[in-house]
Amino acid sequence: MRDKAPETYEEKLAQLEEIRYEAVHAGSEAAVAKQHERGKYTARERIEKLLDPGSFQELDTFVRHRTYEFEMQRNRPYGDAVVTGHGTIEGRRVCVFSQDFTVFGGSLGEVMGEKMCKVMDLAAKIGCPVIGINDSGGARIQEGVVSLGAYGDVFVRNVKCSGVIPQISLIMGPCAGGAVYSPAMTDFVFMVKETSHMFITGPDVIRAVTGEEVGFEDLGGAMSHNSRSGVAHFASDDEDACLEDTRYLLSFLPQNNLETPPRVVPTDDPLRMDPELDHVVPDNPNKPYDMRNVVRLVVDDGEFFEVHEHYARNIICGFARVNGHAVGVVGNQPSQLAGVLDIDSSCKAGRFVRTCDAFNIPLITFCDVPGFLPGTAQEWGGIIRHGAKLLYAYTEATVPKITIITRKAYGGAYDVMASKHMLADFNFAWPTAEVAVMGPEGAVNIIYRRDIAASPTPDTRRQKLINDYRAHFANPYAAAERGYIDDVIMPHETRPKIVTALETLQGKREPGPRRKHGNIPL
Repeated sequence: MRDKAPETYEEKLAQLEEIRYEAVHAGSEAAVAKQHERGKYTARERIEKLLDPGSFQELDTFVRHRTYEFEMQRNRPYGDAVVTGHGTIEGRRVCVFSQDFTVFGGSLGEVMGEKMCKVMDLAAKIGCPVIGINDSGGARIQEGVVSLGAYGDVFVRNVKCSGVIPQISLIMGPCAGGAVYSPAMTDFVFMVKETSHMFITGPDVIRAVTGEEVGFEDLGGAMSHNSRSGVAHFASDDEDACLEDTRYLLSFLPQNNLETPPRVVPTDDPLRMDPELDHVVPDNPNKPYDMRNVVRLVVDDGEFFEVHEHYARNIICGFARVNGHAVGVVGNQPSQLAGVLDIDSSCKAGRFVRTCDAFNIPLITFCDVPGFLPGTAQEWGGIIRHGAKLLYAYTEATVPKITIITRKAYGGAYDVMASKHMLADFNFAWPTAEVAVMGPEGAVNIIYRRDIAASPTPDTRRQKLINDYRAHFANPYAAAERGYIDDVIMPHETRPKIVTALETLQGKREPGPRRKHGNIPL
């Protein structure tokens, strides 16, 4: 507290400058140095690197905590342990909060929670994305249950903003206990390798309760949550890469659910036909290939920003552009588990489809799926329920939906992967497509089991029946005869077909039934 109140105009200006300086330098020099030693930026440095230069407008610079615990009363920094405000990214407005680990370890208390809620309310009111940079030791113990209530207030904002404005979480330090649930409810979660961690209970508690020995990185590090749990969508090598990827992600997203994503001036010919596509699918139907190569040959300039790259790798999801328009891409990945659908891939793709639908991003699906992964682990793990999530998500989605069957489309998985029956708008197939209940080998072994057993040359008989089945059923033409496929196209025609389909669907409107909401099988 100051001994004397300012009296003159000049003294008041000086007081303002002094307080602002204190707010900017709230963390001690030692705490800032330790932050830098860990390879981490401070809260304000992160905002400066994330936003357009000079665009940040800070809010609530002068707020201070209200804790009456003696030690806390001696240290009441301005702004508390979070920096909040708004600015622009590529000229588009965003709201941001950045937790300050150099002040009380970034712990969340009543005032800090109020600041975060206030900027989230502003984002919802003006209809712009909100970006949360998390670097916090958790709830502020000195404030007791009040800090838990503050977390609850943040959670409420996450739920109310969900599907209304994009919410992005950057984990740039510890994020533990109840604090992890706010990022978990946002649309996208970034983590930084080696320096960011998320977990409900830390290694010490786990050791005491279960006897398990686990380190911070294995328990809740960036790669653990990107490859094992699926909690995080992106893993960055350092904070600079994380902030740059966040800016890039926003280029594919609209400001809110009432707008469409920004279109960029295309540099790629919309009518481009790439002959390389004609040779992507191997002649051997059991030989793998990388579906990402197909995507890159179709989209603008070969740019594909993959989401959940390290998780459930038997399906790919990500953003790209077609003739300058942002699109969401989903594709089975034949190079991983032959591209089958399982529990994790169904949840991953279902979540991505719903995110695209919420923010008016058209969906392009590349289908090469031999079915669902068999086995007791999948059945007992609830593959029926989890597989239904993807089916539900595609059917519920009202954005333009375009599907290309590149090779296998077998059984119920054919339906699930944005088939015409799931209300896709345009369905195309390559000549290599096989649309059937199951593969020729399995079908022949079931249908002609007795015939084969009675044959004097069973192997020859089986092969002949397989060839006959493939000729009559394992092709796109039977489905095309019934209108389930709109057109069978040459692979090199895929890009112009998608461009034309997207132009045709720009005015698409799908009025839904009157209801509060559906009941997706969570």
